[in-house]
Amino acid sequence: MSETITVSGLVATTPRHLVTQDGLPITSFRLASSQRRFDRSQNRWIDGDTNWYTVTAFRQLAINAAGSISKGDRILVGGKLRVRDWDNGERAGTSVEIEADSVGHDLTWGSSAFTRTVLVREADPAEETEAEETDDEVTEPKQKKLAKASA
Repeated sequence: MSETITVSGLVATTPRHLVTQDGLPITSFRLASSQRRFDRSQNRWIDGDTNWYTVTAFRQLAINAAGSISKGDRILVGGKLRVRDWDNGERAGTSVEIEADSVGHDLTWGSSAFTRTVLVREADPAEETEAEETDDEVTEPKQKKLAKASA
């Protein structure tokens, strides 16, 4: 099964970031999502069952997620839902995974500051000369970001 899903929840484990031998960045973590409902008979909010997901992000999203989220953060995750049955011989179960297309802080619970990632591509020597000549044409906001990055 593969469907698109958006889930809000709590980052339950420290995000694990790795880069494969082929250079593919991957970040994964567990996400706990509980539904709350108001119980009129008790006149209070009650936590429902908790759904557990393994969230996996790839490429630039993996790099950004690893540097932006921590265990305990309230986040939103959008991506492809995959439900798989497994059996390792001793035990069997079902895993629920989300291959993330987007990850962000849930602003219902706090505030966040966004910093756009500037991708730097490797340039060939001929392009480096052009870049040096046009260096004065860098816009002011970009200069500030470059100054922050080099600091």
